[in-house]
Amino acid sequence: MSVLEELKIPTGDAAADILPRLVDVLGGSSPAVLPVPASDPRETQRLRDALAPGTEIEDGAALVVATSGTTGTPKGAMLSASALRASGEATAVRLGGHGSWLLALPAHHIAGLQVLMRSVLAGTDPEIVDVTGGFDTSLLPDAIGRMRGPRYTSLVPTQLVKVLDDATATEAVASLDAVLLGGAATPIPLRERAVAAGIRLIRTYGMSETAGGCVYDGVPLDGTLLRIDSGRVVLGGSTIALGYRGMPDHPAFAEPGWFRTDDAGAVSGGVLSISGRLDEAISTGGLTVVPQVVEAALATHPLVRECAVLGLPDERLGQKVVVAVVADGPLTLHDLRTHVAPTLDATAAPRELYLVDALPTRGPGKLDRARLREILTASSPSR
Repeated sequence: MSVLEELKIPTGDAAADILPRLVDVLGGSSPAVLPVPASDPRETQRLRDALAPGTEIEDGAALVVATSGTTGTPKGAMLSASALRASGEATAVRLGGHGSWLLALPAHHIAGLQVLMRSVLAGTDPEIVDVTGGFDTSLLPDAIGRMRGPRYTSLVPTQLVKVLDDATATEAVASLDAVLLGGAATPIPLRERAVAAGIRLIRTYGMSETAGGCVYDGVPLDGTLLRIDSGRVVLGGSTIALGYRGMPDHPAFAEPGWFRTDDAGAVSGGVLSISGRLDEAISTGGLTVVPQVVEAALATHPLVRECAVLGLPDERLGQKVVVAVVADGPLTLHDLRTHVAPTLDATAAPRELYLVDALPTRGPGKLDRARLREILTASSPSR
């Protein structure tokens, strides 16, 4: 066994300083590393406490990357060098070849790390936008203008919203050969805005446990296996993690070479669609409601900029469906219930509306439902 080493990830252009180390990680010649954010001592300590750098780690692990869970102790997905290489090469095949990459995500998460590792595999230098203080779209045109050859980036939906609100940034991003969009579900109206603006979107699905995105626009990458077990998405193949650090018997990896996700999905015509999270389903009045289905219906309302659906305790129903909305204008609960009436069962329509300035996020732009639940529980619904 080797010892897990901590790898501090600098911010901004200094993130490129870790590229030589990533060369060794991809080549399997480096001890296993745990990326931690150099600019965030609190998060670094949380990862140290949970994933124990400086102690022995299983043979074969090259990278331990923390999952972006909302509660409890973070789990560390142990990825081999071959899994990381397989992911990068499969991405290049799907995109039509290697190219230059723009990093606009935190590089201690798998999505940001993969931008750097794809650059290593391509033999190109990444352009880097510093997101330490937030995502500044004004930096994009110059950064993209410096890129050569086929040009790619990875974003999350909240970043795409900001891009589309900035005409100059939109023009720059639309000049890229592909924009990988992952980290969270993409509302249909947002997707349509991006396509209308000429942005070449590729929706990705994956997680730390699969070395990042492994299904693009619903179609598995080369080397990725996919099946549905009782409505649950199960992924296998060359990019799957060895398991979780310190959790040798975790049921998600009970079948060697496969990972049982907590996502509900279906395959039609060889294309995967995700309907929601099995662990986020709402039980209300005897009906099981998948939040993401309700969110998709609500997101088509012209005044809904962003929304998130939760189940809160209710004496009569067990749970009641509520929605938090970032609105682009005056909006009422009646407006929303009327809007979704043609497509949703009345029991699935929201019973309370909370108007918020922003939705809390975690990790690489994912909705933090646990934090949102705390906020809504301490708030009164909008009238």
